Amino acid sequence: MNTLIAGVKEESKKIISDALRKRNHFFVVEKPGELALEHLNQKNFSLIILSDYSEDAIKFCRRVRAREHGRRYTIYAILNPDEIGYIYTLLDADIDQYILEPLFDEMLLDVRLSFAEKLARNKEGQFLIEQKLRESEARASSILNTTVDAIITIDDHGLIRSFNKAAEKLFQYSASEVTGKNVKILMPQPYQREHDGYMKNYHSTGKQKIIGIGRDVTGKRKDDSTFPMYLAVSEVNVNNQRLYTGIIRDITEQRRLEQEVLRISEYERHRIGQDLHDGLGQMLTGISLINKNIAGNLRDEDHPLASEVEEITALVKEADEYARNLSRNLIPVELDSSGLATAISRMTSNAERLFNIECTLENIMNVHFDDPTGLTHLYRIVQEATSNAVKHGNASRVIVSMENNETKLILKIEDNGSGFSENWDQKKGLGVRIMKFRSRLIGANLDIENSSMGGAAIIVTLLTVGSPFRILEP
Repeated sequence: MNTLIAGVKEESKKIISDALRKRNHFFVVEKPGELALEHLNQKNFSLIILSDYSEDAIKFCRRVRAREHGRRYTIYAILNPDEIGYIYTLLDADIDQYILEPLFDEMLLDVRLSFAEKLARNKEGQFLIEQKLRESEARASSILNTTVDAIITIDDHGLIRSFNKAAEKLFQYSASEVTGKNVKILMPQPYQREHDGYMKNYHSTGKQKIIGIGRDVTGKRKDDSTFPMYLAVSEVNVNNQRLYTGIIRDITEQRRLEQEVLRISEYERHRIGQDLHDGLGQMLTGISLINKNIAGNLRDEDHPLASEVEEITALVKEADEYARNLSRNLIPVELDSSGLATAISRMTSNAERLFNIECTLENIMNVHFDDPTGLTHLYRIVQEATSNAVKHGNASRVIVSMENNETKLILKIEDNGSGFSENWDQKKGLGVRIMKFRSRLIGANLDIENSSMGGAAIIVTLLTVGSPFRILEP
C-alpha cells in the first residue's frame, strides 16, 4: 500500500516509518504543506498518516479534502494522550480515524495500522465504484440529452423519473416541472383519465398494449396542443422496482407528408370517377339513346338487323351502368350534409346483396372533416372491415355503430365471425395495415378487440379536442 506520512516531529515520523516498513508499505515522509500535496499528485496514495498534531497538519488535511478527489484518501491522525482536546478540531477537518495510544507499543500500533489499511482499501474500492458509477451516469446523461428522440422514464406508479432535453423541447415542459408527476399530464383526454387503469390492468394481468410493441399515439404539450407521436416502451427491473422507458418521436411532419400523398391519390381517384360519370357515362348514355332510336326505326321497317341493334343497345346500357358503378366506388362519399351516412348505408346494402349477410347500422353520424379525404378514410375503413369479416371471419352479421361524447368519437365495426387468432398482431395482413394507416392519417387510433357477438371488433377512436372534424346536425 502507498502511504504518505505528514508530520513535524522526527521521533513520531521514525516510529511510524519503521512500523510501515515492516508491513511492506511504500511510503513517503514529508512535512504537511506544498511538497506533501505535490507527492499526492505524483503517487497513487491511499493512506495519509498525520504523525503529530499541528496547525499545519489541520490546514493540510483540509486542503486534501478540498481537492477534486480528496474524499478518496483515508486520513489517520496520531495524538498524544495529553492532546485529547484537539480531537474535535481534527474531526472538523474531516479525518477518518485517530490513534490516541502511545506509539511505543509496537504490537498495538501494528494492530492500529492493520485497521487503517483495511479502511483505506475499503474506501479506495468504494471510491472507484462511485467514480465508475458517476462516469456511467455522465455517459448515460450525455446520451439522453443529445439524442434527437424524447426519452422519458417512469416508475410502476406512472410517476416521471427522468425527462431528457429532447422531451423538454417536444412537450414544452422543463424536467423540474414534470419530475415526480404522473406521466398522464402528457396525454390528452380520454387517455389521461384511462392511463392509471391501464397501468393497474397491466400489473395484474401482464397484458401489454404498448410495452414492447410500439405504436402511434397522441401527445399533449404544456399549452394543451396535441400532436401525433410514435411511442416505444421498454420495461426493466432495477433493484426489484419496475421502470418503464419510453422513446418518443414526433411524427407530425411524417403524417403531413402521408396525408399529402394520399390526398393527391384521392384527388386522382375522384377525378377518374368524375370523368367516368360525366365523360364516359354521358357518352354511353348518348350512344344508347341513338341506338334505341335506330333499333325502333329498324323494327318499324321490319328490318332483319333490328334485333341485333337492340342487343347492342342493351350492351351499351349495361356498360353505362357498369361505368357508373365504378364511378360511385371511386367517389363513395358525397360532400353534402348526408354524405358519410348515405355512403355507409349504400355500402352495407351492397354487402348484404353481394355477401348474403345481415348488416345493421346504429347511430351513424354525419362527420365533417376540414380535409374532405377524411370522410373517405372512414368509409374505406368500414368497407375493409366489413369485407374482412366475411372473407376471413366467415361472418353472417355485421354491426356498424358510432358513439360520441365530450372527449371522443368512436366508430365500431363488429361481427359474429371467427375473429382474429391470438397471434394476429405478429402476422398482420395488408387489410389491417391499411386500416391502421388510414386511421393515423385522420389522427385516430385503431384497435382490434374481441366482439361481444363472438367475432372481431374494429374500433376507431377520434379525439374531440384538437381533431380536424365535427359532427353535423341531422
